[in-house]
Amino acid sequence: MPRRRLQVNQAYPCPFPRCGRSFADTSARNRHVSTGHRQMPTSGDGTPAPVNPEETAESPDDFLTHHDDVSPPPQPSPPTSKNYHPYLTGIPCDKDGNNIDPNTPPTPATASENPWEPFEDEVQFRLADFLFQKVEMSQGDIDYLMELWAMSMAERGAPFVNHQDMYRAIDNIQLGSAPWRCFKVPPSWYSTNGVDDSTVPEWKKQEYQVWYRDPEVVIAHILSNPDYKNDFNTTPYVEIGRDGKRRWSDFMSANMAWRHATQIYQDDPDTYGSMLLPIILGSDKTTVSVATGNVEYHPVYLSIGNLTNQARRAHRNGVVPIAFLAIPHGMPSIPPPDLPVFLTDISADRQYDNDAEFRNFKRQLYHSSLNSILRPLKQGMAKPVIRRCPDGHFRRVIYDLASYIADYPEQVLLSGIVSGWCAKCTALSSNLDGSNASRRCRQHTAAIFQELKDLNLNDFNSLLWDNWGIDASLIPFTQGFPRADIHEMITSDLLHQVIKGSFKDHLVEWVQEYLNATCHSAAEARQIMDDIDRRIAAVPPFPGLRRFPQGRRFKQWTGDDSKALMKVYLAAIAEYLPDEMVKCFAAFLDFCYLVRRVDFSETTLAEVQETLNRFHHYRVVFLQTGVRDDFNLPRQHAMMHYVQHIMEFGAPNGLCTSITESRHITAVKKPWRRSNRYNALSQMLLTIQQLDKLCALRSDLVAKHLLPLIHTTPEPFDQDDDEDEGAVDDKATAHVFLASTRERKYPRDIDALSHQVGHPGLAELTRRFLHEQLSACPADDVDVDDLPLISSKVYIHHSAIAYFSAPSDVSGIRGMRRERIRCTPSWYGYPRRDCAFVAQDQTLPGFYGLAVVRCLLFFSFTYEDVEYPCALVHWFNRHGSRPDPNTGMWVVKPDNRGRLEEPFISVLHIDTFVRCCHLLPKYGDNPVPDTFHFSYSLDAFTAFYVNKYIDHHANEIAF
Repeated sequence: MPRRRLQVNQAYPCPFPRCGRSFADTSARNRHVSTGHRQMPTSGDGTPAPVNPEETAESPDDFLTHHDDVSPPPQPSPPTSKNYHPYLTGIPCDKDGNNIDPNTPPTPATASENPWEPFEDEVQFRLADFLFQKVEMSQGDIDYLMELWAMSMAERGAPFVNHQDMYRAIDNIQLGSAPWRCFKVPPSWYSTNGVDDSTVPEWKKQEYQVWYRDPEVVIAHILSNPDYKNDFNTTPYVEIGRDGKRRWSDFMSANMAWRHATQIYQDDPDTYGSMLLPIILGSDKTTVSVATGNVEYHPVYLSIGNLTNQARRAHRNGVVPIAFLAIPHGMPSIPPPDLPVFLTDISADRQYDNDAEFRNFKRQLYHSSLNSILRPLKQGMAKPVIRRCPDGHFRRVIYDLASYIADYPEQVLLSGIVSGWCAKCTALSSNLDGSNASRRCRQHTAAIFQELKDLNLNDFNSLLWDNWGIDASLIPFTQGFPRADIHEMITSDLLHQVIKGSFKDHLVEWVQEYLNATCHSAAEARQIMDDIDRRIAAVPPFPGLRRFPQGRRFKQWTGDDSKALMKVYLAAIAEYLPDEMVKCFAAFLDFCYLVRRVDFSETTLAEVQETLNRFHHYRVVFLQTGVRDDFNLPRQHAMMHYVQHIMEFGAPNGLCTSITESRHITAVKKPWRRSNRYNALSQMLLTIQQLDKLCALRSDLVAKHLLPLIHTTPEPFDQDDDEDEGAVDDKATAHVFLASTRERKYPRDIDALSHQVGHPGLAELTRRFLHEQLSACPADDVDVDDLPLISSKVYIHHSAIAYFSAPSDVSGIRGMRRERIRCTPSWYGYPRRDCAFVAQDQTLPGFYGLAVVRCLLFFSFTYEDVEYPCALVHWFNRHGSRPDPNTGMWVVKPDNRGRLEEPFISVLHIDTFVRCCHLLPKYGDNPVPDTFHFSYSLDAFTAFYVNKYIDHHANEIAF
């Protein structure tokens, strides 16, 4: 039987730059960067000249990219270049602010006789770091451990006497110290008109506490952290890609940083050579427990735009909690007498929900608190201050309020608009997607205020409310800060606008409404929805994929649930919905995966706009079928601003509420769990401060080479056999290799092994594979007797590990990711044999240069002292010359040949593998049986979609 040959050389280079194999990596982190400071052409406002996106297709169907005529591989192109801002250049200076030669070595910090201070030695520090930060051991357990340690080390004793001794040492750390402070809002702040009786609401009598840290101190700690040395931009820049087109990635590569730097210099030419420091804020309420009463907190976070998006997303203390805002509750002074005791607290929280005066009080308290917290930064926004940077140099730094991360309810509160309106544009709430909207800005709002005041109208506030969606009673916290415009600062929010909002709350709900409206009966609609749930449950396993045993029926939706459902939902509904609805879902998913990338070119921005146009074209079907009356949905409307947001702020995933949501875990929820629940906030603040100090000291010790790198890579997976995927923080080289564990209970002779694993042809296929490896010639026509013999021991492995560059996914600080490809006869009681992409032709783009195989066996052997890691695989054939027109995904079928439809199998070198591949069954018209188990999906169905939505890396290579 002839075997398929891979059109690659013996080194098996990968045709996909993001995998990092023999080809140059096109990710922003690995590009060559020129150091020239050429001034870019700018528009009138000082922003780099805007892009000219490619013309959009005439028909939405034209947005699907087809490759009937595959172009030859691109010729080598010049490296990318960065053109830096000509004025705010971030020139190093001494501690007095005098410019120095950039090549001058940085001034070292004052050395201490004991670098481990306040700890006695390395053992004390590492033990404290381990017990307090990693293990989170309780105080009693620490005391018990120290007692045992002292008993076993009678001469020297334990490193600490008890937990108090250890905590005292942590508190004495000077690095990273940013003490918490408190200011109180007295009852007199909000007038009670001198009335003090039972008719005055309790919320007017209360004193509110706001805990905060000096933002200047926090910024100084972030800046001085040597951990960010290689993930830090000192100057706004414009990046030009290899194709000669502009690219956007980190915040400093975007228009806002450039424009504000130009404005700062124009206002004060003495700022020449300073470093722009964009301040990024974020806030969001979070609940630490729903079962213990009033446990709601409102933290405020701070980061800086000089950090790369990868550093900010990696949560290496680049996003720091700086405040906990007060949360007023409208408690009545005397509960209603007929109210049951167990409902008293519920009534207290809801008593004044609809009271306009109480709502105004909460909004103004929120803004006044933010204004007070950020006030220390105001002086540094006008005149530069001297700060040490991660590279050790001092620079003159000028602050700038740049962006604010918030979900839609918080955006309404921040921007002072009416709920239902857009915080970025003046589109009417009754026609959000209209084309006549202009951009909101503080100058526009001030002009409207002034014009209406000049008219001396009695219903001034009502006109603002009804016609412009402006709440005239609110004074934004940005009032009085230079260059600060809250409408400009608000960023896009991938998590709540796209993933949880547009997908979960809108599209998924609309599907059920469509079925309820069009089916002959409610029972028929329920049957279809039940089968959709069974299809979702029947999805084959994949590393890191969240399973839905009951389909999409669960009450508590999280962002991770929505992301997981997005990966598998399209195939489940494909046969039950009209083509236009399926295309609408496909267009939305394409948009979602495009805007979640880590960098963008002018071509990518044109693709984003095209997918948005396609989504808007096909979503009309929901109007035609009566599911919707209009699309005046603020979160869905926000998608229209994404192209502009990317040009203004860089990649959206660097400024997303998923960052602050994740930070809630380490900054709020875990510290709360470590408290005794009584006056928990004070204990939480102390824990946060102690954690920050330990992190700062560790970074300093790593920089002094006294400790190993914080982000060293653990041994891949074999310590925890249940781990299937994860981030890699070091500079790993992209490759695939067999797991180090060799499985027992298998014969070591290849002939005996062939019979035990149920593949009698394994020995011959392996010998032909070895012949091709040795001679680089096809072995199809070679006589069996002329093939090399394999006399060495053969070892079986139940998995392989793939390392690859996937910066758009959850990855390490270098953008690397790893995943396990399983091939095991028993995984939770069922066989699991994953599928994988293999490189087939490096000259072809996307899926044209790939093939899909199913792994039947991983094994290795040695021939003439050379080890050969191999895989026995079953091939899949591409069905059609282009992706499915409705779903946009490729369709493949198992390659079965001959009269008996035997599977076409062969042996491949593991180096031909790219990474794991996820296949979704093409379910057809028949319902999935109730008892069907997902482990049989790859055997039971005859056609599959190549799931390009399983993650962003797959989306970028399987088009």
